[in-house]
Amino acid sequence: MYIMTSFKKYIVAVLIAVLVLAVLIIAIVNMPVKREVNTQVAQQPAYWVAPSLYLDNELKGEERRQVIYGEELIMHTARYFGPKGIVAHTTNGMNCQNCHLDAGTLPWGNNYGAISSTYPRFRDRSGSMETISKRVSDCFERSMNGTAPDTNGKEMKAIIAYMQWLGKHVPKDSIPVGSGITQLPFLNRAASPENGAIVYDNKCKSCHGANGEGLMQPDGIAYSYPPLWGEHSYNTGAGLYRLSRFAGYVKDNMPFKEATHQSPALTDEEAWDVAAFVNSQPRPVMTQNKADWPDIAKKPIDHPFGPFADGFSEQQHKFGPFQPIADARKKR
Repeated sequence: MYIMTSFKKYIVAVLIAVLVLAVLIIAIVNMPVKREVNTQVAQQPAYWVAPSLYLDNELKGEERRQVIYGEELIMHTARYFGPKGIVAHTTNGMNCQNCHLDAGTLPWGNNYGAISSTYPRFRDRSGSMETISKRVSDCFERSMNGTAPDTNGKEMKAIIAYMQWLGKHVPKDSIPVGSGITQLPFLNRAASPENGAIVYDNKCKSCHGANGEGLMQPDGIAYSYPPLWGEHSYNTGAGLYRLSRFAGYVKDNMPFKEATHQSPALTDEEAWDVAAFVNSQPRPVMTQNKADWPDIAKKPIDHPFGPFADGFSEQQHKFGPFQPIADARKKR
């Protein structure tokens, strides 16, 4: 009798234990679990990104062929307009993308992201409204020290079509982040050609040559690395002849394929100084640049040619220091 009672108690205890265990298991299974959640949302670039011809399924027919030809002209300008060009022999042999990197698509690489959204526009340099074709013509005449293509010709129309296609998603009158060239802070001294010669020797000479002559491709048609001075380089009317433009450009992009906007290879001082060195070297002179800036008060702080309305010398306008000029202009 005692044994039976003990056995019943044992059975009851086991059943209770099983019941408690079942309740615990159910509770654990239903308990909210703290899971590691990936809270990182795929970040969209905070700067302009060019569209892709490979992904654009809307661009078709003649319009697509025109855009593709425009890209080809930007990439291989010398093949069409250089000294051995198949269309004309009207430029110094440089390609547009020698200055407008990756066919004008690279952020902070002097790209074309804002061309379509901001042209036509009034430009103080000419004192007039300018179209895209006028802007392109300027590059042919200045950066390529040549003659502009026919405004109504096949090549000009293709270049414009390409630029407009690049900016097709950019709202009118807006300038996306990463467009054009970075404006570096001014130095508290004049830029030094002497210091820049050292920077050039260490960081630039291996690609652009000891005498700034550039590196010609084996076919003798175009440059792999463009000349930075001498008869085949940009002339004194080009945008890169202004120190701020050259310095901002090299800071974000040079040495080529080594530096980026996010990870530059040069300091600000090195960029300003190498700009001073390169732009101190001999190059073609654009005599018609005397017609630039009809309102001399609108000249940029680093425009290197007088006369000026602010009383500062041509030497200071070319090499700096630029901050005193900027401060004086704020007081006008």
